[in-house]
Amino acid sequence: MATTSPAAGQPSVPAEQRVPFGVRLKNFWRRVTEGLEISQLWSQFESEARASYRLYSKDVAAKTPEGLTQRGRHLHVIKEFFWAVFEKLSPARRVLLLAALVMLVLPQAGFNYEGQHGTVHVGEFDFHFWGGLLLLILLILEIGDRVVMKRDLQIAREIQTWLLPGAPPQIPGLALAYATRAANTVAGDYYDVFPRPGKTNDENRVVFAVADVAGKSIPAAMLMATFQASLKTLSTAQVALPELAANMNKYACSNSQGGLRFTTAFLAEYDAAGRTVDYINAGHNNPILRRASGQIERLDVGGLPFGIQPEAQYQSARVTLAPGDWLILFTDGLVEAENARQEEYGEARVLNVLEAAKSLEPADLLRRLMADLDLFVGSTPQHDDVTCMLLKAENV
Repeated sequence: MATTSPAAGQPSVPAEQRVPFGVRLKNFWRRVTEGLEISQLWSQFESEARASYRLYSKDVAAKTPEGLTQRGRHLHVIKEFFWAVFEKLSPARRVLLLAALVMLVLPQAGFNYEGQHGTVHVGEFDFHFWGGLLLLILLILEIGDRVVMKRDLQIAREIQTWLLPGAPPQIPGLALAYATRAANTVAGDYYDVFPRPGKTNDENRVVFAVADVAGKSIPAAMLMATFQASLKTLSTAQVALPELAANMNKYACSNSQGGLRFTTAFLAEYDAAGRTVDYINAGHNNPILRRASGQIERLDVGGLPFGIQPEAQYQSARVTLAPGDWLILFTDGLVEAENARQEEYGEARVLNVLEAAKSLEPADLLRRLMADLDLFVGSTPQHDDVTCMLLKAENV
């Protein structure tokens, strides 16, 4: 039943029908693409395709024997790639996928009835239609799982964000900045800055920590949370840095699955009164100390990564910071980030950025460093978590 306009007495047209078709089509496309350009969509597809290929190709490479002919190798790779995808589905969905694939290759079937007056064509069964419908149902089920998982991962990401420090604290004689980028929704990298109580009220010590749990995503993130909790708890004890590291190692060994889930870490304790940094490098990337004079030092004293040997011993070393000195702490995801030609970003590029912008504040230099990293990597998918902490010694 048409509605009428009170003023003109004419049937009114729903608002959505008054919108031109071109505008509606444009709005639909904007909703589908979320406003991304074609080049951005292609870059996103390329990134996701490469990530998916890496996921499945690991299984394929592990099951490809040596000595095959080129044709035999191609057939074997196709077969193993199919099984690598197929076995990641639940058994019920595997059956659904098989039924859909069989229907897609079957020809259209017709049904005839033999009667007294001859053959009567009753109807046809379109296997292709029903095969496509089964694939759509399978896609809906997989998307449902993805949405639930994405929601859970987002909650995990929020919890992980709470575990990391917010705005950099005010520390006498130091300016600092830090940032992290997860390769997946959650990360196995950890960084922190927090005060450590001393034996006397006059002591003003601050702990700096950067760590990298072996692996990525949920397992690494869970171990990162236990690392953070143990560091905060064990730091309250009035023990020297080597003993703190040994206690951290013993705790990590109880959660490392026999050393498979080890953690590299750099722990440092800053004394504002003497401008000294006591540190231990537990198998981590050597931090870069750039003196105001331009001299480069590496902080490499320490021991094994946490979680490998329960009785491992750790040594500490001390450096003194002078105004103008820079200390760069990072995980391997920064220097091992690759571009499309599989070239690594490398420490040399980090030093080049530092040399060109050493007069900036740490927050500005960090933004420039991350921008240079993005320019170098381009559309290549990020394969590891990236974490960086910059400290600059200033006049008190």
